[in-house]
Amino acid sequence: MSFFNVFTKPRSGDTWFPAGLSTSYPNISTSGSTTLSDRLPCQETVAPGCKVFHLPSNDSTQAVEINPENVTEGVPADLKDQVVVFQYQGEFHAVDHSCPHSSYPLSKGAPFDIEDFGVRLSAGIRCPKHDWSFDLIRGNGDRGNYRLKVWETQLRPVAGTQGGGVGRDCGDKQKEVWVRRKQRMG
Repeated sequence: MSFFNVFTKPRSGDTWFPAGLSTSYPNISTSGSTTLSDRLPCQETVAPGCKVFHLPSNDSTQAVEINPENVTEGVPADLKDQVVVFQYQGEFHAVDHSCPHSSYPLSKGAPFDIEDFGVRLSAGIRCPKHDWSFDLIRGNGDRGNYRLKVWETQLRPVAGTQGGGVGRDCGDKQKEVWVRRKQRMG
């Protein structure tokens, strides 16, 4: 509900949805060399570096996970209502799966550090189709006026657990990752 207009309701597509346990996401720690869809060590197994979800634009509670290894470059409409969720250097990120410049699947992209004179300022993702890059925090592109849609993420305790699971490469506490479309201000 808006503070200024009490008669408006929040859009149903803006609700939080669970994206899995934090320990099921490998922590991508190398800058620029690991593709999100690469299979990486995670606890005692290997797992894709990201998860991709298809969400109807009007109802986020109907989120369905898609195997990122089966994603092909194709019709932009195939990627339209999809979000890619991943962990990069200990922080969870969620962005639209479609590159805003070329509608290429960003699960084939690589996260990297945005640096200035060796100081890490932010994190970004590079689309491999035309080598365009986007900031993972603000969504700004490195060329043109293209903007990547950034989603909100939260780590929440898993209901009914003490949060004591241990995983070397995937974090050390049992938490659940929750995602929603970023709220518009105003």
